[in-house]
Amino acid sequence: MDTPQVLLEHYLKQLKLPTMLREYVKLAEQCAEEGVDFQRFLLRLVEAEMLDRDRRATERRIKAARFSVVKSLETFDYLAIPSLNKKLVLELARCEWIGRNENVLCLGNSGTGKTHIGLALGLAACQRGLRVRFTTAAALVHELMEARDEKRLLRFQKHLLRQELLIVDELGFVPLSKTGAEMLFEVFSQRYERGSTLVTSNLPFAEWTEVLGSERLTGALLDRLTHHVHILEMNGDSYRLKTSKQKRAAERAK
Repeated sequence: MDTPQVLLEHYLKQLKLPTMLREYVKLAEQCAEEGVDFQRFLLRLVEAEMLDRDRRATERRIKAARFSVVKSLETFDYLAIPSLNKKLVLELARCEWIGRNENVLCLGNSGTGKTHIGLALGLAACQRGLRVRFTTAAALVHELMEARDEKRLLRFQKHLLRQELLIVDELGFVPLSKTGAEMLFEVFSQRYERGSTLVTSNLPFAEWTEVLGSERLTGALLDRLTHHVHILEMNGDSYRLKTSKQKRAAERAK
């Protein structure tokens, strides 16, 4: 290996340009065969680095979001939930609402795909360069109380506030303690008009008091969440139950 090549590869490593390091020889040969000039060769090489860098950054954001599973809108069965406004979902996938610090509420009975929609909108946000955090309501309260006990609550609250989209899944599945409800309210209150929050719940608003334990707290929470909000109504037959029945029927037919 001659000295220029050794130095070039050394400099590319130092500059942290792994894609250019990996692709420059192959791309140079390809451009030579095609008669592509130097500027276009350099453009292709830099574009390859940029695309790969964007891909790696997106992967890091997805990992940092802590999704329970990665799901996209392409795999969602809209026909199974006729009550869902598909046009609104596709509009939300553009993520402009996050830039406006608006909220999304996915409401409906169990098994209708609320978590899937939340995960898919979170993935879309990651792909657009936004910071996202996914959690369940119960897990978030547990983390908040643990952070309080370890005297790092303020740091954890600041971490949550830095997320451009906070997804809180399954609000209503588990009743919260008075302290837990107050800490969850504090998170939502801090994000009011400063960051977007997406909440999924199997309960209508009238029943949120059963989870939060206080009409005053519930009213204050809904006041903040619904001020700038998009509501996705997702009532219908359980998609999971329907799929399970179809699977059992297919097995019996064999």
